[in-house]
Amino acid sequence: MNTGGRLIAGSHNRNEFVLINADETARIKSVKELSGQTCQICGDEIEITVDGEPFVACNECAFPICRPCYEYERREGNQACPQCKTRFKRLKGSPRVEGDEEEEDIDDLEHEFDYEDMAPEHVAEAMLTARLNTGRGATGQSSHSDLGNNVPSTQIPLLTYDGEDTEISSDHHALIVPPFMGHGNRVHPVSYADASIPLQPRPMAPKKDIAVYGYGSVAWKDRMEEWKKKQNDKFQVVKHEGLDELDDPDLPMMDEGRQPLSRKIPIPSSKINPYRMIVILRLAILGLFFHYRILHPVNDAYGLWLTSVICEIWFAVSWIFDQFPKWYPITRETYLDRLSLRYEKEGKPSELANIDVFVSTVDPLKEPPLITANTVLSILAVDYPVDKVACYVSDDGAAMLTFEALSETSEFARKWVPFCKKFNIEPRAPEWYFTQKIDYLRNKVHPSFVRERRAMKRDYEEFKVRINGLVATAQKVPEDGWTMQDGTPWPGNNVRDHPGMIQVFLGHSGVCDVEGNELPRLVYVSREKRPGFDHHKKAGAMNSLIRVAGVLSNAPYMLNVDCDHYINNSKALREAMCFMMDPTLGKKVCYVQFPQRFDGIDRHDRYSNRNVVFFDINMKGLDGIQGPIYVGTGCVFRRQALYGYDAPAKKKPPGKTCNCLPKWCCLCFGSRKNKKTKQNNEKKKKSKQREASKQIHALENIEEGVGEGNGEKSSILSQTKLEKKFGQSPVFVASAILENGGVPKEASPASLLREAIQVISCGYEDKTEWGKEVGWIYGSVTEDILTGFKMHCHGWRSVYCIPDRPAFKGSAPINLSDRLHQVLRWALGSVEIFFSRHCPLWYGYGGGLKSLERFSYINSVVYPLTSIPLLIYCALPAICLLTGKFIVPEISNYASLIFILLFSSIAATGVLEMQWGGVGIDDWWRNEQFWVIGGVSSHLFALFQGLLKVLAGVNTNFTVTSKAADDGEFSELYIFKWTSLLIPPTTLLIINIIGVVVGISDAINNGYDSWGPLFGRLFFAFWVIMHLYPFLKGLLGKQDRMPTIILVWSILLSSILTLLWVRVNPFVSRDGPVLEVCGLNCD
Repeated sequence: MNTGGRLIAGSHNRNEFVLINADETARIKSVKELSGQTCQICGDEIEITVDGEPFVACNECAFPICRPCYEYERREGNQACPQCKTRFKRLKGSPRVEGDEEEEDIDDLEHEFDYEDMAPEHVAEAMLTARLNTGRGATGQSSHSDLGNNVPSTQIPLLTYDGEDTEISSDHHALIVPPFMGHGNRVHPVSYADASIPLQPRPMAPKKDIAVYGYGSVAWKDRMEEWKKKQNDKFQVVKHEGLDELDDPDLPMMDEGRQPLSRKIPIPSSKINPYRMIVILRLAILGLFFHYRILHPVNDAYGLWLTSVICEIWFAVSWIFDQFPKWYPITRETYLDRLSLRYEKEGKPSELANIDVFVSTVDPLKEPPLITANTVLSILAVDYPVDKVACYVSDDGAAMLTFEALSETSEFARKWVPFCKKFNIEPRAPEWYFTQKIDYLRNKVHPSFVRERRAMKRDYEEFKVRINGLVATAQKVPEDGWTMQDGTPWPGNNVRDHPGMIQVFLGHSGVCDVEGNELPRLVYVSREKRPGFDHHKKAGAMNSLIRVAGVLSNAPYMLNVDCDHYINNSKALREAMCFMMDPTLGKKVCYVQFPQRFDGIDRHDRYSNRNVVFFDINMKGLDGIQGPIYVGTGCVFRRQALYGYDAPAKKKPPGKTCNCLPKWCCLCFGSRKNKKTKQNNEKKKKSKQREASKQIHALENIEEGVGEGNGEKSSILSQTKLEKKFGQSPVFVASAILENGGVPKEASPASLLREAIQVISCGYEDKTEWGKEVGWIYGSVTEDILTGFKMHCHGWRSVYCIPDRPAFKGSAPINLSDRLHQVLRWALGSVEIFFSRHCPLWYGYGGGLKSLERFSYINSVVYPLTSIPLLIYCALPAICLLTGKFIVPEISNYASLIFILLFSSIAATGVLEMQWGGVGIDDWWRNEQFWVIGGVSSHLFALFQGLLKVLAGVNTNFTVTSKAADDGEFSELYIFKWTSLLIPPTTLLIINIIGVVVGISDAINNGYDSWGPLFGRLFFAFWVIMHLYPFLKGLLGKQDRMPTIILVWSILLSSILTLLWVRVNPFVSRDGPVLEVCGLNCD
């Protein structure tokens, strides 16, 4: 056969034989020669594989095709090479398509000379065929005419559409042998067609424009673009299984822009495994401890013994609820560069999602306007596309001071925002930027930086003076109320009775910064308030902001911060988007919670204001289960999750079956039937649960409406359901069903503002699901816990993000009274949830809430109940010292071993937690101390206040009044504010100190034998005193003196308890002194 210098290629599996031109213009190129070439279909450059070689789609002819075109042809096209028409084989890393299962897993070229399975009589013929398929030397070549003479009655078919292409010469045609002309599995060099059997010819001229054959045309490119867009969702790991790691071998290798935007970093096994072993060991030791305590009662102090055992059992149960949610701690890492590569391509508009930022404030006299202004300025200067950020400030006090301060802030932002972005400064809240004690010239190379910084600092100081002037003016309210500049009365003069107000300060046309650049939108919102309506405090204000933002901007994501929490990391929004916008991992994420960090706290943090143990240990543990709880600020939400929609359902992989016949296999037929029945039962169960929860998903309702009736009737039905859920605003209802957000382009700003005023009216939420299933949930002063709990019950998961630079920073109440009052509010909210229908003990079963996540929520609502056993347990040491009795009988060696093991396991658990959580021992010990201080004061009062509110409907407020102050750094630390919360811990402190004095005095009087039993009681009492030591320092203050009111109350209660002790068990016998003979001869 005369090949004319052409390469002969073939495939045994497809029974194909191909002659390929080998001249300079159309010869087969080697793999190295293919490097740097462009795809002959789309024009993109052919990428390099992980092995350092160019990508080759077709092993038969090596036609230059890029990987996306190869994948498209396999999924959407004819699955064949455009040149040689050989069916593409599945390459490593490519997803399977229909027809791949029919191919064998062995490669033709690799197993070309495997003859073990062939019959002996075919070996020689196979060897000859293999040699013919790879070409022969000059001595063995035969002419084309010779080949034709062997079969004179048959002509070689030309692969053209019903005729020969004039531009394709005879030596450029591919000879394809159809499968029906094959001879079993035997390979022949050439097979010829019967003239009576028509062929399906397929042409390809290598020199001809490939668009002639349908490739590279406009329609082809449109289909390719559409396919690539779909592949962005498929290739980037569409596995609706939460945030599981990717382990699908069929997924293709992805470039940097398609890699996941974040990853989980598990705690090293060298740290977490010993911790888990200690926890299990501690459980076993607790079992032995209670076994000993219950079987060894103290007969002469049975009441004290029984009380102590009950308290210890409660402590063990609460420890279990707190401990096991920390079983799977993880950390996370984000890739901001990948986010930019994917969504911010050079020369194109940014594809990052829009974000609405909510700032809530109430009383400008308690929440200084300067602090709120700094928070707003840090939001406006954030490192994010300006057209995709909108800041909404909720003024729930309708204060003209807040309005005027925001107006001044918007004017100053025109200078501040371009300064921040020009010099890339951190933080972007001017108050903290200009006061930070660092070298502000580090890494600054711009020659005008120093000059512009000085000018900006002067402008900010002038801005502060204007704000302070507004505050000074607001101290004295005019008799007729405030009047605006145009002479009209301020609508919010009556705080409890005023209309809704909306003012757009920035973001509308014509308002730019000093450099002419666009600024983010800034909107002032004050919802309507009327007498007789329940406005639901902060939760109601946040729901009003959701609706206003849904009408005006309708961003798919929302960030909420308190007015005193500024953005400390300008890339915080990008950090959150690495989770939310990840097409593989973000579909089930309802919110991204950032830890709270604080400014202005002294180095010792005596009242545990930083709360480091909770944010760096407990929250990391929850992130490994279903995500952290929502803590009220510094959280980026998915709007659809706040609307009460269920999380996307998981797509389960197809189950594996056996290889036997499905009809009569007795082993698997029954199991399949049972499995199918079980699946049907689960579907029915889920549908019943959804009906019980009364969840109305907008899109599902539309589909149901379409199925129930004709167009108009179904449309009315679905619209009615949506209005019952979201309210009577058609504009807001229309925006609520848009998963990716956005507002109608044809809508005018005036019409949108009119609609926004409607959605903040005080009666808008009547007979809707706002506060029940939609938005922030009502029913507790800690609406944050309840809102996050509801979203987790809908199957969503949350993410905990800890950037290297803290994302947000805020102000914390650093003096003792304010701190106790803050903890009281949190505990009261937990008590309200405990007595509500949303209590995690009985709510949300059958939904998407995981068991360990439920443990965490149960712990978050039952911890105030621990205050009663804790108060009793802290009083037991004093009672034991005063009565001379103890809660433990005479300790044996076995008991001593159990106590030593118990204390050692407690210490080891704490040490290992500090190790994997990165928490210092000072922070850990302060947390332990304040757990006792808050437990016997704030938690106790919250429990009784909650009971009065739930059972009797009585609202009790504990006022906090400032009594003294001092100047200097951390002066607020030494401010004393009287509150009744201080009485219980002070009483415990004094009676334990008295008990120690009495116990030591009694031991001195009774002699040496009484010192042994005394040590256990003294250790118990010192344990209480050491935990209350920060409280004692807070009482003494900087002047080392105790306020009179505290001293009077404490002495009174201590005297009463001391008199009770004297009455119950005095030093002397009730029958009088016992007279004994001393044994001395006095004569």
